[in-house]
Amino acid sequence: MRFERSAGAIIFRIEKDKVLYLLLRYRTYWGFVKGIIEKNESIEETVKREAKEETGLSDLIFVKGFEEKIGWFFMLKGELVRKEAVFLLAQTKSKKIKLSFEHKSYKWCSYDEALKLQKIKNNRVLFEKAHNFLQKYHAK
Repeated sequence: MRFERSAGAIIFRIEKDKVLYLLLRYRTYWGFVKGIIEKNESIEETVKREAKEETGLSDLIFVKGFEEKIGWFFMLKGELVRKEAVFLLAQTKSKKIKLSFEHKSYKWCSYDEALKLQKIKNNRVLFEKAHNFLQKYHAK
């Protein structure tokens, strides 16, 4: 069985005291920035590179203390692959997105709207944890 590790981020921005989350439209679902961790690359380096490649964002500020892992299995060319992804929480001041070919579209969403778009259980639980963490972080 093959094993892959990725890193990604739940990216948000604050507009008029309202938190908006960035969702990317993949082929079959709405998700977050993520990509394979390259050799000798840290999780933060991977997230910064992937964010730049997938969205054009280069001003990410990581929220300290949030790091969540999710895992799943999938088939690739007849081979079972176990995938693990580590997600961070990151803020941007940018609103403009330069979308890569990997995605169909993007949206800046309120928590409620973003939660409704999360159809994959792992992503939904991850997103809820990130939002709850952010609420506590900003309450301090």
